[in-house]
This record gives sequence, structure tokens and C-alpha cells, in this order.
Amino acid sequence: MASNERPLSEVKFLTVAEVATAMRVSKMTVYRLVHGGELPAIRVGRSFRVPEQAVHDYLRDSFVETA
Repeated sequence: MASNERPLSEVKFLTVAEVATAMRVSKMTVYRLVHGGELPAIRVGRSFRVPEQAVHDYLRDSFVETA
């Protein structure tokens, strides 16, 4: 286990709807990010769960600075 990884019992998972609300995008946009491999997720039955830290990492890495 890498030093920045937390035990699975401490990971908070979000639904696609919760991710969409947090990012202020549509659920379809979240599905596109998941299916495109840009946002990691696990499949639980027919739905997806996204680790909360993955959402924070995605937003941090996607930040664009303007001139």
C-alpha cells in the first residue's frame, strides 16, 4: 500500500448523483468521465461509486490558470 493510500474502510464513496452535484455538472458528464477513464470508479451492481478523494484529485489536476 502506498503511503498516500488510506485503508479501504476509511474511503468515502460517492454516487454519480453526488459527484455531479459536487462538480456542478450533469450525471451524464460524470458517466463520461468514468467510462473515459478520467475518473476512477468501482461498479456495485448496476451503479458506480467514486472515491471522494478521486473527485478532489480530478478537480485539482484539471484546474486551469488564466493569464
